[in-house]
Amino acid sequence: MTNNQIDCMFQYENEQAGPPGGRHILGRVVFGEASTAPAVRDGAPELGLHMASPGFDHFTETWTTDAPAQSGEHRGLVYAHDGEYLFCAGRIPESGTYREQTREAYEAAFELMDRLDYRHVFRMWNFIGGINEDNAEGLEIYRDFCFGRAEAFEAKPDRVHCMPAATGIGSRSGGVSFFFLASRTGATQNIENRRQVPAFEYPPQYGPKSPSFARATRLVTAGGDETRGAVYVSGTASITGHETLHAGDIAAQCELSLENIAHLVSSGNLANGGLEGGHDLKDLRWVKAYVRHEEHLPAVREACADVFPPQTHVVFLNVDVCRDDLLVEIEGIVPAPAY
Repeated sequence: MTNNQIDCMFQYENEQAGPPGGRHILGRVVFGEASTAPAVRDGAPELGLHMASPGFDHFTETWTTDAPAQSGEHRGLVYAHDGEYLFCAGRIPESGTYREQTREAYEAAFELMDRLDYRHVFRMWNFIGGINEDNAEGLEIYRDFCFGRAEAFEAKPDRVHCMPAATGIGSRSGGVSFFFLASRTGATQNIENRRQVPAFEYPPQYGPKSPSFARATRLVTAGGDETRGAVYVSGTASITGHETLHAGDIAAQCELSLENIAHLVSSGNLANGGLEGGHDLKDLRWVKAYVRHEEHLPAVREACADVFPPQTHVVFLNVDVCRDDLLVEIEGIVPAPAY
């Protein structure tokens, strides 16, 4: 049993602040102007992503816990773990196709989780260069990536039914970068949205293999109140059922994306999945908004300012989204009550 909590913080350019007193760094992700190979720096794994651009945000996302962590490397991954939480990150270099490399990278991550006994994956992020472009075989790169990811899940039958919250989003340079979070003893509860078809059940028109993720995952620490765990909301867009709505209308896409998140975390939707509790948009704290077109930034800023309170940390990134008719995607975290 543990009371150890994992937490997130955004540190902006030129800020020198370290983790809060008594906290220990589990991993860092630098949202900057270059994609860099994952490495262990100052005792913690770090991944550099080419996600920043003029007018948008440059920042480092730092994951901290209550306990000191041990770091290491495994089959091209870097990782750290503290006895309760695991952070691991990797990168697939730019290539003509990604199916095989993605499958191998995910298999390496699953192998690491099994070896270190962190079986409860609760959040994944994937940053994909040229996400809407075709690969060397004429398949969209995002669909190519999804193919390999799905095969990795299928090769681990115990994981197929526990696909966690995830984001698959564009990057400003080629290749695929990713990072995962997992827990040793915490309980994970995946959440779907009654207004949307589960991503892993999308029809074949979206590619040879459906995306492998849940709309959100709630993590409850061992011994904690199951209604009061942190909720990790996947990248959420203007989709109803499985179809994109409001093509070309940034204001309407923002509105529906936020409505989807609000419904997802609501007490009514959680109850539909057999879960107790419930939240509002104002409960989210660490939010990322991915904006396809630079000229849409003011509209997205305004939409977020209308629903998120001042204590919510919102960052904006100018990258492509997983479908070419989607203009914006938004993700966030409802923290555990201690934070």
